[in-house]
Formats: sequence, C-alpha cells, structure tokens
Amino acid sequence: MEDILIRGTAWNGKIRVFACRATHLVDELRRRHGTLPTATAALGRTAIAGAIMGAMLKGEEKLTIQVKGDGPIGQIVVDANAHGEVRGYVDHPQVHLASNAQGKLDVAGAVGRSGHIHIIKDLGMKEPYRGSIPIISGELGEDFTYYFASSEQTPSAVGLGVLVDTDGSVLQAGGFIVQLLPGLTDADITRLEQALSVMPPVTALLDQGETPESILQFALGDDVQVMDSMPIRFQCKCSPERVEKTLISLGESELSQIIQEEGKAQVECHFCNETYKFDKPELERLLEHAKPKPMQ
Repeated sequence: MEDILIRGTAWNGKIRVFACRATHLVDELRRRHGTLPTATAALGRTAIAGAIMGAMLKGEEKLTIQVKGDGPIGQIVVDANAHGEVRGYVDHPQVHLASNAQGKLDVAGAVGRSGHIHIIKDLGMKEPYRGSIPIISGELGEDFTYYFASSEQTPSAVGLGVLVDTDGSVLQAGGFIVQLLPGLTDADITRLEQALSVMPPVTALLDQGETPESILQFALGDDVQVMDSMPIRFQCKCSPERVEKTLISLGESELSQIIQEEGKAQVECHFCNETYKFDKPELERLLEHAKPKPMQ
C-alpha cells in the first residue's frame, strides 16, 4: 500500500485532523542510513511528524525539525514541505537499546529526556519562524503535543508509531495529529480524551489493515470529513549540480588547495547518504568557474 496523508475535519468543523501511513518513507530512511531498530523508530517518528506538519503549510513553504536531546542517538534532523516530500537523518544511526518497561523500543532512552526540539519554518518571509520547546518525555509524540500547545497555542493530540520487524525493516509506520478548534465544549474534550486513551497504537491499527481515515474514526467516530489527500515520500534536494555549486562557492584559493593536496574530492549528503566524487580534471573545471570574472 502506498504512503498517503489525509487532511480533514471532524465534529462539525470543531476539530482539524491529519493522518498518514508512512511505512515506505520510514523504511527508505532506514535503508539509506543503516539505522538499527531504536534509531529507526526515533528518526521515523520525527519524519512522520514532519510529514504531517508539512501538510499544514502552503505553496513552497517548508520546515525543519531539530531534535537535540541528551541521549546517545544525538541530533535528529528532518526537512519537510507542503508537497509531501520528506528527508532526514540522525547523528548516530547505530544506536539500539534494550526494550523499555512496556516491552517496546526505548525511543525516549535513545533521544534523551532533556534537551530541546526546534521547529524552523520558512514561510517566504524575510526571517524564518522559529519555535522551541524543552523535551518533556523523549517519546516524541508527547513532545510534539507540547509543542503545539505551547508554541502555536493549538491544543492537539499527536500519535506517532513505527513498527520494526525482526530483520530491522519497517513493518508499519504512521501517525495522526488531531487539533482542537474553538467551539468544543468541555464535554466534547472529555469525550475525545477518553477515546484517545483507549485507542490502540497506530501501528497496531495499520497492521490490521486500517487506513488513515479509519484510524481517525477510532477516536472521532464516523463524523470525519476528509477534505483531501496526497502521497508522501522520501525526497532529497541534493544533486550533482548542487554539489558542484557548493564546491565552486568555496572559492579559488580553497579549491586550488584541494587540487594540490588531494587531487580529488568526495562530498556526502547527510540527508540521503549519496556520495559525489570529483576527480582532478573535474575539480579543475570547477576551479575555472570559481575564479573571479574580469571587469568588463
């Protein structure tokens, strides 16, 4: 089944809803970065949150999530945009911990229980929007819930899940964000909280063949109106042309030094692990572009 994200409303427009299946996206991240299961789950949960938050943007807007905890996994970075394109990496992909007390992957132990999550949104303005929150649990779902309440003043419920197979591959991945809008009564909020508290994990529902829409119906009943949907996928912005421009931007002096001392160059993209190699003749060609142009 393809990865898909849906957007809609519920309860007569009093709730805004997002849900996605992101199994292929998370498994592609795992494959590219060689993550072990705990790192896969941490990176995957962040990528799912990024995909959904990207769907809240418009046009060419984009965002970056930086999870900087004190755990052994180091920093998690995810980029996403309004077109369902997501990429990301983790500093230490080989981190894998023993299961937690609930018998599940110990994401909080890998991320750490102190530190910060930073959200940087490029909204096409002169300066990007920046929001930061302290990590409150390290499980990430609770942390993003806190982010929406504190930084965006939008009470939300966030569910993120990654189910890893015994061979390390991703069996299921997905998530939802339910946002409360003005007009909900205290009774409505209590009913929603009770429904969410007994809702099965997202990955368990996906494993049973549920769709993003039916996952939302577990918490909200049949009154879910899907407004639109879109595919989500891994997509990196790097390319040979972009890397060449980066090397040219080093300038004539630094490029000359690389040619003299190394005679070659190798550039690796953090986000997709693609490696770009340049031999001496290619570097000499780029050097010509790096030289200052004569005045006309």
